[in-house]
Amino acid sequence: MASSDLLKNLNEQQAAAVSAVPGPTLVVAGPGSGKTAVLTRRVAYLIQEFGVSPYSIMAVTFTNKAAKEMLERIDSLLSGRIKGLSIGTFHSVCARILRREAEHLGIKPSYAIYDTSDQIAIMKQAIEDLKLDPDKNSPRRILSKVSNAKNELIEPDQYPAELYPEKIVRDLYKRYQLLLRNHNALDFDDLLMQTAILFRDHPDVLERYRYYYQHLLVDEFQDTNTAQYKLVTLLADTEPSQPRQLFCVGDPDQSIYRFRGADYRNIGNFMQDYPDANVILLEQNYRSHQIILDAAMAVIDKSPNRIKKNLNTTRKDGQKVILRQTFSEDEEAMWVVQTILEMKFRGQYNLSDISVMYRTNAQSRALEEMFVRSGVAYKLIGGTRFYDRKEVKDVLAYLRVINNPDDNLNLERIINEPKRGIGKQTVGKLLLWANERRMSLYDALQAIRNGVESPFPPKTNKPLIEFAGLIETWRQLRETKPATYILNEVLEKTAYKSYLLDGTPEGIERAENVSELQGMAQTAGEVRLAEFLEEVSLVSDIDNYNKESNSVTLMTLHAAKGLEFSVVFIVGLEETILPHQMSMEDPEQMEEERRLMYVGITRAKDVLFLSWSLTRALYGRGDRMIPSRFLEDIPHDLTSGSPVVKRADRTGMSAQQRQDQEQLPEGFSKAWSIPKPPARNDRPARTSSANTSWSSAPPPAYAAASSRSPKSMYKSGQKVLHQKFGEGTIINSNIRSGYEEVTVQFIGHGIKRLDASTANLVMLDE
Repeated sequence: MASSDLLKNLNEQQAAAVSAVPGPTLVVAGPGSGKTAVLTRRVAYLIQEFGVSPYSIMAVTFTNKAAKEMLERIDSLLSGRIKGLSIGTFHSVCARILRREAEHLGIKPSYAIYDTSDQIAIMKQAIEDLKLDPDKNSPRRILSKVSNAKNELIEPDQYPAELYPEKIVRDLYKRYQLLLRNHNALDFDDLLMQTAILFRDHPDVLERYRYYYQHLLVDEFQDTNTAQYKLVTLLADTEPSQPRQLFCVGDPDQSIYRFRGADYRNIGNFMQDYPDANVILLEQNYRSHQIILDAAMAVIDKSPNRIKKNLNTTRKDGQKVILRQTFSEDEEAMWVVQTILEMKFRGQYNLSDISVMYRTNAQSRALEEMFVRSGVAYKLIGGTRFYDRKEVKDVLAYLRVINNPDDNLNLERIINEPKRGIGKQTVGKLLLWANERRMSLYDALQAIRNGVESPFPPKTNKPLIEFAGLIETWRQLRETKPATYILNEVLEKTAYKSYLLDGTPEGIERAENVSELQGMAQTAGEVRLAEFLEEVSLVSDIDNYNKESNSVTLMTLHAAKGLEFSVVFIVGLEETILPHQMSMEDPEQMEEERRLMYVGITRAKDVLFLSWSLTRALYGRGDRMIPSRFLEDIPHDLTSGSPVVKRADRTGMSAQQRQDQEQLPEGFSKAWSIPKPPARNDRPARTSSANTSWSSAPPPAYAAASSRSPKSMYKSGQKVLHQKFGEGTIINSNIRSGYEEVTVQFIGHGIKRLDASTANLVMLDE
């Protein structure tokens, strides 16, 4: 391939980056600006135009998928002339180096790399060796602190320990490392730290690798931590008379992994350490239309001390960002599914073109339920399905045993969860004893509780009897108390949420998932346990969906990094959700939340929906929510749909004010009802997504709503749906000084007078 071919179809900034004279170069690449194309062509340009041997080039990225894609692209550009080229993740590159140089660190080349479960086992051993209380020294919490130390290149003897708790961490860190060494093992963080120590303590080894890899390229530079930055600069730091061949690509505005140790300030450190660096901005976007980019820039421009970029595109024909306020997360989920179905039935988009994004995994529950009930295929990325998460399955296992004591599988799951001194050996003996007597586990437990002689000593009998008593007490409530009451009783008596809160971000998220389950049960109202479990079973049974088939993608905003979709929904845009409640007192965390919003917005190519709810039961309460501050940052002329009341003006809005200001895009219905698909031969062909707008005729539900009196959303005889009272018929509606009172006859609940601004009545199709 000729030089002109390598630069073909690149814009001016991209071509400048690809053909830059070797030396320290920083490419600040905005979202959708073609950074992968720049990186791959840069490698090809070095080999073809500057005559660099592939053996002298190392390219480092953050995922194996990205590394594989880069290698395939370069191979295609150079027609296979890439023998000797090194491309991989930081961890894979360091693992290869350590295999070769292990003897310098006193480890064997056959060392094992321990995963999370292995690390927990080793830390538990360390806690036991030091005779510490494992309940007060959670292995996960200690490992989190050890990981942070390793990311900062802090060795055990250097760990700051002025206070007693810090001394405990330091001592466990030392013991943990000794045990790893005894097992000839490294953990994931060791791969980076031990390589940095190798280069620090053995300059001859470092010089050898500097000679091997004279050209170093780094992708996603904003996501590097201290250890990674140190490794990069050590390898690139050559004699002053020689140019430093370091080529880094990143965007500090897309740094969203601070919880993993990533530090976006490394881009600033790069510019300080290499003041002569060539800095190139990639600002032309090939993904989104200009309105989406303008909305994203309006959000991120509020961040201080950032490298200003002016994202631009040739796509000037896009529609406005669509805002939607709903009453609750369940209504929000219903609106999302209805909107997706409307788009699908009009033939404008396939399900695979669409993604729904949210801040925390716990938010997926309402969405998953609605997708299942509506028969819309979906796949979950970046997290386990809500009902498949261990903590949720544990709590549901309690409820299932309470409802059906013959369920041995779930009883085995919870008999020692949380730990109550009933080990595997005891459970095994109990199973044998029950089987010999042809009894269920539950009946065997009750027999022991009732004084039948068992194969266990009194010390073992005690926790078995206590557990059996708890289950029987809860079973007595199942016919008289609602599911939400029993669920809360289980959590209180077992202290399960406290057990999950081990001081790590993961522990907090697990507890949030349990709180989400509480919120779901609370929303279900007075339903009994059997009915509640039936509903849960319906949601859990999605095995018939083909995960490879055409489906909507559900994911966290963190998981969305690097992806793009024609249509993007970002839901749950409320204070304490996005931005997350843990960021409220930390300005740096708050700025990362802003960057997370920016990343989400810039995933959208054609259509962007942003939604928030007035109430949310995410944390086990029906709290009143406040729209996210990030919504206020988007100029009104870029949006349509629900108005965003600024935080300074949150005095409430009347129903009439909402009706006047809440202008949905043409073709979108306000009703909750899921539209029926048109007849097969009436379905329009799929159109090009690039120029799609909502200009087609509105569906019947929307047309009916649009024809009503401008003074009121409601009229006598109108069928409506209420979240608590169900279906009803409007009797009359009165508006006084902006306040609207609506009188409704509900089936089974009689006549109710409701404030229309808070009742959130849903108009059914006429």
